[in-house]
Amino acid sequence: MTRPFGERLAAAMDEHGPLCVGIDPHPGLLEAWGLSDDGAGVREFALRVMEATEGRLAAVKPQSALFERHGSRGVAALEEVVAAGRASGTLVIVDAKRGDIGSTMAGYADAYLRDGSPLAGDALTVSPFLGFGSLRPTVDAALGSGRGLFVLCLTSNPEGAGVQHARDADGTSVASRIAGEAALLNEGQDPMGSVGLVVGATIGDAAATTGTDLAAVNGPLLAPGVGAQGGGAAELAGVFGAARRQVLASSSRAVLAAGPDVSALRSAARTAADEVAAALR
Repeated sequence: MTRPFGERLAAAMDEHGPLCVGIDPHPGLLEAWGLSDDGAGVREFALRVMEATEGRLAAVKPQSALFERHGSRGVAALEEVVAAGRASGTLVIVDAKRGDIGSTMAGYADAYLRDGSPLAGDALTVSPFLGFGSLRPTVDAALGSGRGLFVLCLTSNPEGAGVQHARDADGTSVASRIAGEAALLNEGQDPMGSVGLVVGATIGDAAATTGTDLAAVNGPLLAPGVGAQGGGAAELAGVFGAARRQVLASSSRAVLAAGPDVSALRSAARTAADEVAAALR
């Protein structure tokens, strides 16, 4: 990879719109598509989504857990998604939310961010809640290989606020601290750095109330929750404000519900991309 992830993502968002489609083979969706809830069904589901979207969207985001639940055949299907994205030039964000310490975190970095690994897409989601410093192996591996990270920061689940909104003795919230650490890693990068944040599209005014300056991060902001989960134009504008051009909106169910027909999936993805572009650009 000759260019940093942040640069490649910015170009893809400008060309195709700021949309990422999740590849989430939930059992209910597999059933709705007439597919078996096993490795073969997951593979067919995932590759059909790739056929509909590759070369047409900024990124796709396979949810690793929904592949892993089928063991080696599911992981093999995830590897095929990564390979298909590489072949088509579509960025692949592996949504694995890894977070650990020391040699274990180094192992995750090796699996998901090393050149030559079949699971190494273009970026990886990670959890900083063992301390931002615990991410160092993945930071080094990502930046050293031209890949990116999306660090959990302000998530939409109700339980997240108890940790993410908490403040230290200086009055700085956990979310603000995470954003500040990402900003340091992205300092001076143009058009944006490669260490982004995960910020839910339906968190309302949480960025403001936690003192989290999203625009200052100078990195991509992955925004799950667009579409079926309630994140629309008004929510995106309210959550991200001046940081809107950094946002990569993520939609899963609203697009995947159009399947299994490839043409219908392609049309749904294009409509979603146009809608988020109108809201964010």
